[in-house]
Amino acid sequence: MIGTSQEIGKWLWEQDREKIFEIKEFKSHRTLSQNAYVWKLINEIANKVNKSKEEVYLQMLKDYGQSEMVSILSTVNPSGYFKYYEEIGTGIVNGKEFTHYRIYKGSSEFTTLEMKYLLDGVIQEAEQLGIPTLTEEQIERMRVV
Repeated sequence: MIGTSQEIGKWLWEQDREKIFEIKEFKSHRTLSQNAYVWKLINEIANKVNKSKEEVYLQMLKDYGQSEMVSILSTVNPSGYFKYYEEIGTGIVNGKEFTHYRIYKGSSEFTTLEMKYLLDGVIQEAEQLGIPTLTEEQIERMRVV
């Protein structure tokens, strides 16, 4: 069930007292139309700049996406843990070498707001390369947060 705290509270009050329920905050995720349009433009950008769509996608995540920093023992291969990452340095802690990575969240994990920022960035990149984009009204419908 999705609803306000009042609506959910009322509904819960009417339920069997022996049942167990889980309640969590609703967070909207990116829409399929946003995702499809981002990938369409990424493909066109890749063709224009003669790179793979994966290279362009990673660059768009770096420029417009969400990231965090993590440190892992240098003997550990990060590819088993992260899909999108880059090494940013090393350090020694208690005599052990650690490698520092910036990890990027993939767009399939983005909220609608995060996807809006990615979409806006990819559109801007496409326009700078002379790639036609949708009208402002069509784009605005995809930006709904």
